[in-house]
Amino acid sequence: MGTKTNYILAIESSCDETSASVIANGKVLNNIIATQSVHEKYGGVVPELASRAHQENIVPVVQEALDSASISKSELSAIAFTRGPGLMGALLVGVSFAKAMAQALDIPLIEVNHMQAHVLAHFIEDPKPTFPFLCLTVSGGHTQLVKVNSALDMQVIGETRDDAVGEAFDKTAKLLGLPYPGGPLIDKYAKEGNPKAFDFPVTRMPNLDFSFSGIKTAVLYFLKEQLQGNPDFIQENLFDLCASIQYTLIEMLRIKLVQAAKETGIRQIAIAGGVSANSGLRKTLELEAKKRNWELFIPKFEYCTDNAAMIAMAAHFKYLEGEFSSLEVTPLAKMKI
Repeated sequence: MGTKTNYILAIESSCDETSASVIANGKVLNNIIATQSVHEKYGGVVPELASRAHQENIVPVVQEALDSASISKSELSAIAFTRGPGLMGALLVGVSFAKAMAQALDIPLIEVNHMQAHVLAHFIEDPKPTFPFLCLTVSGGHTQLVKVNSALDMQVIGETRDDAVGEAFDKTAKLLGLPYPGGPLIDKYAKEGNPKAFDFPVTRMPNLDFSFSGIKTAVLYFLKEQLQGNPDFIQENLFDLCASIQYTLIEMLRIKLVQAAKETGIRQIAIAGGVSANSGLRKTLELEAKKRNWELFIPKFEYCTDNAAMIAMAAHFKYLEGEFSSLEVTPLAKMKI
């Protein structure tokens, strides 16, 4: 007799991506994502519109995940969902759906911390880090340095005191007149520019913490001053501005990551979250890894942004430990690792 296959359906709805994934005994079978373009014209995610889009997308997305895994819902062993952190209305859609489905099928429910899941995205495909490792988690809402002792034991050793690095990218992009989301555009234009063209301040915080609100203010005043003398300053210097802003933001991340690696003595270094898709950051860390003899782990692009495959992977580890939720569980907009 073969061992029973445990299929877990995972649902992610923390922000503006509705995603579902099926994992079988730790192997991710698919990663279905419905993105929402409705927010672009508003220059940021509108929570009410995000919730409505999740409501429209969740049934077809879950159905597609089951179909592409070639299983029926009766074969599922558990349902996993993102409990937080995230937008309350968006989380509610996923949590309510997961609770109702788990209750209807009479199978366990697994709550997942979105930030832990970003870290565990590294276990979806090879190569995989070994414990303990350091993970720099960088996204629109979070910037954290995490010491990962095991799949379910993580310790935040440094985090941002204000803006996350993803916000800093998007907010400075807005000052340059770039459309939302501006982070990927800064990355694109930075490739054509000189990172040393303009000197922006690197904020130094105590210990392993970060601060990104200062660069936004510095860029704002710098542009104000330059535009008074030359109204076309941004258009004429766009590539150099993007390269200089990106260089400064990455430098702040690099300095703290190097410090954390020295303090902990850990050489296994991972990067996770939406900003880990930034090509400048990847390149900088690859050079740093060579220089410092680190083993560097960077997930595939599709596992960097919000996705259900990482929720499924986190759920797999919790399932093995029998860590299930009650039907009374409610979403949390803020949630610590």
